[in-house]
Amino acid sequence: MADSKNKVKFLKRGATFFKEIRSELKKVIWPSKSQLINNTLTVIAFCIVVGAIIWIADNLVFGPLFGFIAGR
Repeated sequence: MADSKNKVKFLKRGATFFKEIRSELKKVIWPSKSQLINNTLTVIAFCIVVGAIIWIADNLVFGPLFGFIAGR
């Protein structure tokens, strides 16, 4: 008997959860296609710049420094 009540409570909580998700998604301001493309290109460019900085620092600074410390 208690098992069936728990199932009903679980299903009601699940239904409420998904209704709340749907209502929250209606509040989201979705970007336009041009904003999405612009933001994506900005992120890709930033990742390339940061990657280049890390690569340069590794090859010109940290690589020789660790080589010196290791005695190579």
